[in-house]
Amino acid sequence: MSVTRTTSPTLLQQVARLDQLDAGLLERLRHEALTVPREWVAEYGQYQSGGWWTLSLLNDTGIPTDATIKDCDPVETTLLQRMPATRKFLSSLGLRYMWVRLARLAPNSFLWEHRDYDELSESERHRLHVPLVTNSSAAIVTGGAKVHLYAGHLWRLTPTYLHGACNLLGPDRLHLILDCYENDNLAQVSASEQLSETDVVQLPAATRAQLDEHLATAHSLASLGYEHSAEKHLLRLFYAYALPDGCVYDLIASLYDSLDRLTEAEYWRANKTVLLGLSGPSAISEGVRP
Repeated sequence: MSVTRTTSPTLLQQVARLDQLDAGLLERLRHEALTVPREWVAEYGQYQSGGWWTLSLLNDTGIPTDATIKDCDPVETTLLQRMPATRKFLSSLGLRYMWVRLARLAPNSFLWEHRDYDELSESERHRLHVPLVTNSSAAIVTGGAKVHLYAGHLWRLTPTYLHGACNLLGPDRLHLILDCYENDNLAQVSASEQLSETDVVQLPAATRAQLDEHLATAHSLASLGYEHSAEKHLLRLFYAYALPDGCVYDLIASLYDSLDRLTEAEYWRANKTVLLGLSGPSAISEGVRP
C-alpha cells in the first residue's frame, strides 16, 4: 500500500523503507557485527537513558572508539579493516560517507527526543540504517508515529526532524548506521523509498488529564527522592503519545518548578534547547547536573 494512502508525506520525509538486502549479505554483515567488535563506548550520554553503545567504522581518526560525529572526509577505522564483508558492502553503495558506525541499544533503553546535525555544516545529508539484530519492541519514534525498522531492508532517517529510539523488551537492537552527504548514488538508493500501513503505528494524542496524571506520578517519585525515575517516567511519554515538540522536557521543568527546585528546572529548560537543536551543543555540559 502506498504511503500517500496511509501516512502523511511529512512522515515519509522523516523515515522510509528502501531497497531489500540480499539475505546472504545480511547474514554476513550480522555475523561480523556480532563477532568482531570489542570495547563498545557510550557517547552522547545527555541524549540517552543508558544502554546505547557505538563503535565507528568510518571516521576522521581511524580509531573505533572515537564516536563523536563531525563533518569530515572519513577514513577506515581499525575495526572496519577486520570486517571484510561490511567493508565491501559500504564500498559497493558508492556513497559519500560522513561517518559510519555500529550502534547497539540494550533492552529497556531509550534515545530521548532530539534533533541531529544542528551543530554541523549546512550540507545536505541523510542517515541510512541497516538493521542487523532487532525485535518488534524496538522502534524509531518520529512525527507522532512509531516505526519498527525491521531487518532485511535499508532504511532512511532524516534526523534533522525530531525523533527518538526505544528498545522496550530486547534482545539488543544492533544497527549499522551510515551518515552520508547528498550525491547521485544516495538519490538512487533512496529512489524506491516507501512506507506502508504495516510499517507504522500512529501514537494517540495525550489528553490534559492524562498528562496531569503522569505529572502527579512523577511528583510522587521525586518527593520520595527518586528524581531520576521521575524524569524517566516523563521522558518515556514521547514513546507512548503524539506530543508537541519538547513537551516531555517542559513537563520535567514544571515538575521541578512545583517542587521549588529552580536550578533543576532551569537545567531541563536548557536541556530542551540543546536536544531540540535550538542552540549550539555547548549550551550545557554533558553529564553536568544540578
